[in-house]
Amino acid sequence: MPPASKADKKAAVDAAAWMFNVVTSVGIIIVNKALMATYGFSFATTLTGLHFATTTLMTVVLRWLGYIQASHLPLPELLKFVLFANFSIVGMNVSLMWNSVGFYQIAKLTMIPVSCLLEVVFDKIRYSRDTKLSILVVLLGVAVCTVTDVSVNAKGFIAAFIAVWSTSLQQYYVHFLQRKYSLTSFNLLGHTAPSQAASLLLLGPFLDYWLTNKRIDAYNFHIPSIVFMILSCTIAVGTNLSQFICIGRFTAVSFQVLGHMKTILVLILGFLFFGKEGLNLQVVLGMIIAIVGMIWYSNASSKPGGKERRSHSISRSSQHKHGGSPESSEVDDKV
Repeated sequence: MPPASKADKKAAVDAAAWMFNVVTSVGIIIVNKALMATYGFSFATTLTGLHFATTTLMTVVLRWLGYIQASHLPLPELLKFVLFANFSIVGMNVSLMWNSVGFYQIAKLTMIPVSCLLEVVFDKIRYSRDTKLSILVVLLGVAVCTVTDVSVNAKGFIAAFIAVWSTSLQQYYVHFLQRKYSLTSFNLLGHTAPSQAASLLLLGPFLDYWLTNKRIDAYNFHIPSIVFMILSCTIAVGTNLSQFICIGRFTAVSFQVLGHMKTILVLILGFLFFGKEGLNLQVVLGMIIAIVGMIWYSNASSKPGGKERRSHSISRSSQHKHGGSPESSEVDDKV
């Protein structure tokens, strides 16, 4: 009975963490869409800097209250993470601007195989046949849902390439740093959020001017737009935290696969709030295929004999090197 109850507790916490990420991620998309479409605030990079500034404030308060304990993250590791994360943010914005929506969506889909490659190369993870097939089904379903016109140019391809690899590396690094330095999600955010906030707030206005040809100091701030900005920053704290929690508990690949559920939810919410224009047989079919693939992936990756898993030798060596417990080693083996 104790092992079963422990497994049930872990499953409940995993589900809660995932729902936290889904709710905050979908919520921030809706709020940002209203802020940019309704109130004309098109300074996405600067807004992201404000998100991390608010997250930094949250970690400072929690550390002052004693909820975040002192921890160590070497400066070279921090700089690498911030570099990957900032290239991810800027790369995604530039990719969306220079590419068609169809190619932008295809580029986002390639993050899953890139994340798989990173885990195979660096963590020696192996995937069962069912897990691989379920990932392909998810990719197919989301592609059917979202990919329409596909056109690409040289600079758009380069931007998409940088965005895909930097995002995949950033998400892999979240899981890697938490394991290697025994950092909680709050600890890791406490180390990374201030650096990201400072760099994005410093460079953001210049990048946004380059992307939109608009200056943020010329924007007409008024109460409704400020309210939406505050709401966006508040939700972003949950989005940033939940991303670190989910990747720490699962892997970057699982986070990417299950993350496409947010794409499906955004499509459904768009239908509910904005009418039937974007809903057709192709979109409905894609949703069904993607959801079937996600259920299959969850089942295949959690089977004792068929899940993605790291070799025991790697886990044991990591355990002895970093002082991990047998319990944490077991979680790593089961990814």
